[in-house]
Amino acid sequence: MADSHSLFAFCSDEVVTRYCSNVSPSVNMAQQQRVCCQDKTPIQILHEYGIKIGSAPEYELIHSDGDAHEPSFMFNVTIGDVSCKGQGSTKKAAKHEAAEGALKLLKRDTQLNDQRDNNGLSPEAGDASNPVGILQELAMQRVWCLPEYVVCMESGPDHMKEFTITCRLEGLEETGTGSSKKLARRAAAERMLGKLQSLSGSPDITWTPPSRVYVESFRHSTGEKISLLRRTPLSIPNTDYIQMLLEVSLELGFQVAYIDIDELTVNGQYQCMVELSTRPVTVCHGTGMTSSNAHNAAAHNALQYIKMVANKH
Repeated sequence: MADSHSLFAFCSDEVVTRYCSNVSPSVNMAQQQRVCCQDKTPIQILHEYGIKIGSAPEYELIHSDGDAHEPSFMFNVTIGDVSCKGQGSTKKAAKHEAAEGALKLLKRDTQLNDQRDNNGLSPEAGDASNPVGILQELAMQRVWCLPEYVVCMESGPDHMKEFTITCRLEGLEETGTGSSKKLARRAAAERMLGKLQSLSGSPDITWTPPSRVYVESFRHSTGEKISLLRRTPLSIPNTDYIQMLLEVSLELGFQVAYIDIDELTVNGQYQCMVELSTRPVTVCHGTGMTSSNAHNAAAHNALQYIKMVANKH
């Protein structure tokens, strides 16, 4: 299921916005790179969105009728919480109409969310004269996830408020403060641009984020370790699941991080979380009589999840 932020991030992208509203793109440094997106069909655009949120659109033929020389097909497409029907004289045309309707629904839902957002934290994609607009343009140009802004703190009396906002982008975080949320967001975006320049070693941003693996891709993987995982029972005593998860992660290309939780369970056991750098991020919990046991249990649960996705048809 797609979360509201994922829908917001993608639907704010000019790929969908431009398609749904037929707005001509403004001239900017990324125009050459993005103009090709206008030639994509709704089916292609919706598929790319599905890849971004880890939930591919599913098409279902509802009915087909009509004469042989004038057939009629109706398809239903489902993606996340959105479902839409389309009709056409060919299966492709019906899918095309269904995908087009789904994109418009996603765009509409995003606009409604913007109106209900009392924080005023909607992206400023069209404003390339400030750090927020520049950072968003950069993310769109590089096909990164769009920057996420989170209000961390609000302090001071009503007539002298100070806001602290964190900007998150591809695993990086920077914080900014200001007398309004808009100013705090600009400060956070400016610091993020500075960090990207620092990581690049020059004013020209050449930094690239660590590679991420989409969870949906597990089902299509044919490597040795994932194939072994598909057919191996995960109920064998004394198995080193930490090592097994490491081998799978190296083959599939994602990173594994264990996070210990200081508080013991009600039964007095250690507990930890294991985080996989997939898209979306995968987090699993584990408990045990020792910290090592907790890590092994978390790795076991992560392998169970990977196996479930890999065997999904």
